[in-house]
Amino acid sequence: MGTLYIVGTPIGNLEDLTERSRVVLGSVVLVAAEDTRVTRRLLNHIQVRTPLISYHAHNWKTRIPTILESLNSGNVALVSDAGMPVISDPGSQLVSQTRAAGHIISVVPGPSAVTTAIAVSGFSGDSFLFLGFLSRRKKDRIEKLESIKTFMDPIVIFEAPHRLLATLKELLNIVGDRHIAICRELTKWYEEIFHGLISEAIDYFDNPRGEFVLVVSGSEVLLNPMSDDSKLERAALELVELKKSGYRAREAVALVTAEYKLPRKTVYQLWLKQEG
Repeated sequence: MGTLYIVGTPIGNLEDLTERSRVVLGSVVLVAAEDTRVTRRLLNHIQVRTPLISYHAHNWKTRIPTILESLNSGNVALVSDAGMPVISDPGSQLVSQTRAAGHIISVVPGPSAVTTAIAVSGFSGDSFLFLGFLSRRKKDRIEKLESIKTFMDPIVIFEAPHRLLATLKELLNIVGDRHIAICRELTKWYEEIFHGLISEAIDYFDNPRGEFVLVVSGSEVLLNPMSDDSKLERAALELVELKKSGYRAREAVALVTAEYKLPRKTVYQLWLKQEG
C-alpha cells in the first residue's frame, strides 16, 4: 500500500517551502498537481525531477484511477498551485477515494492564505468563517452573504481581481460598511495589505490586480448603515448593470429587491424609469 501525501506549497514566496515538503516531493513516484506548469517551476527551484500529472476541477474523475494505480507501486504527493490542497480545490475526492482503497493518507503542512490573512488582518483569530470563492451566480452570492451577515466572527473570502469590486459592493449592500482587511499578493514582492472600511476599499481599488484574500470583520462592529436614499441610488445603478448584462425585468427586480431589502414595487418603479 502506498501513501498519499497532502503537501502544502508556498502561496507566493518559494522560500516558504518546508524542508519536509522538499524531501517528500523528491521521494514520491508521482506528483498530482493543479497546474503542472506552476508545480514544475517549484520542482525546478528545488532541483527535483519527479513526474507530474495534472489533477484539477475539470479532470479529477478521470485522474483518480491513474493516481490510485500509482499508489499500488509507490507513494504519491498531492499539491495545489499555492497553499494547502483540498482548500478550495477538488482534492477531497482523491483523499476520500484513496482512503477507501486502503492506502495511507499523510499531511505535510505548509503555508495557507487563509491563516496568513487572518494573522495579518488584526481581527481575532479565535474563530472565523471561511467562504472560499463566492459563486459566480449573483443570486447564489446574495443568498450566501445574506445567510452570514449576522455572523459575529471574521469572514474570509478568496476573490479574483476582475470580481473584486463587484464583491465589495455586494458586501457593502448586504452586510454594511464594516472594517475589512484586503490582502493582495500575500508573501510576494508586491504584497499589499489594505485596512479600512468596505466603502473606502471600493474607492481605493480602482484597477485591482493580483490575487486577493478578504477578511471582513464580524457583525458586532457594523458601522454606518446605508441610508434609504443611498440604497435607492445604488439599487438604480445595479438595475442598469443587470439590464446591460441581459437580465429581464422580473429577474433583475427580484435580485435587487433581495439584495437591498427594498419594496418590490419601489424597485420595479426604478426599472421603469430607466426604461423610459
